[in-house]
This record gives sequence, C-alpha cells and structure tokens, in this order.
Amino acid sequence: MSWCNASSKHTMLMATEKNPDPNSFAEPVQVQVDVQVAADQSNVPPESDIRNWLGQVVAEVGTGMARNVEISVRIVDEAECRALNKRFRKTNSATNVLSFSLLDESLKDLPLEAPLALGDIVICGPVVAREASEQGKKSSDHWAHLLVHGALHLFGYDHGTDQEAQEMETLEARILAHGGIENPYETRD
Repeated sequence: MSWCNASSKHTMLMATEKNPDPNSFAEPVQVQVDVQVAADQSNVPPESDIRNWLGQVVAEVGTGMARNVEISVRIVDEAECRALNKRFRKTNSATNVLSFSLLDESLKDLPLEAPLALGDIVICGPVVAREASEQGKKSSDHWAHLLVHGALHLFGYDHGTDQEAQEMETLEARILAHGGIENPYETRD
C-alpha cells in the first residue's frame, strides 16, 4: 500500500475501466463502506452519514464506472495516525486524514461483477474534533469535508500544485453543497 499522491490516477481509472453497453449495467453503482472505529471518539458521525458522503463523491466523480466500489474508513487516535503519517509520508505528527488508493491499471482486467476496491481512508478523530473547534465549524460539517477530501484522493485527485488544489477544492465545495454544507475554503467574517 502506498500513500496516494499521483494526480493522474483519476483520469487513468476512467480510461482503463471496462465500459459495457450502458443498457447492460442499468443499476446505479453501489458503494460498500467498511467503517472501523479504532479510537474512543464521541464525535464520530453515524456510519450512515459516512456512507452517504462517500456515495456523494462516487456519484460526482465516478460517473462512467461500470462496477460497484468498496471503500474502507478507519477512525484512529493520534498515536496511530502519527505512526501511519511517519511511515508513509515521513512526517512525525498526526494529521486529519490520510488516503491510500488501491487504484491500479491491472484492475481493468477484473470481471465487471467484482467490486472495485478504491482504497482506505484513515481519519484521526481527535484532530478532526480539535480543528472543528479551532475553526468554529460544526463537527459534522468538518467530518463530511474530510471524508469527501479523502475519497477524492482515492480517485487520484491531489493538491500538490495550485491548479490541482483549485480543481480539488472546487469539487469538494460542489459535493458538500449538495448536503447543505458551506464551502470550507471560504473565509468567514
């Protein structure tokens, strides 16, 4: 597993995914989410909210996908997040979200009935709670933002350049707006 930092993966997925006759896969893409709570955190949103936000991302950027998808979400404490961040990003501190994309060109050969494992999202509950408080945001809105942000990384979106950041932030704001959440990148008065 490697840290998701390749900005071209989202176009690679769409280019390599087998696209059957539109009539042969009439059902909408289903998103299977495995949620693991490995930290005692009272502000963790309900699994139904987590599934909803990840489903919104797949609906927005996964158009043209011809198979169901799987995403794992692991909610961790600061010690586990710090260890993962140190191992995969060489940064010895906890962060709010890490994404580990499993997208690979070899996945194009899987049968269409096999769900596509997009990857893993790791969210540090204590960091999310602290950031929401410091930024004056509703905890549920901040959770939604970080789930959307992490899921976009699974599709290969990144923010390493100004252009990539603008594209990703625009997508995040659009997806969050569908749920009535303000653009997290706009400053408040």
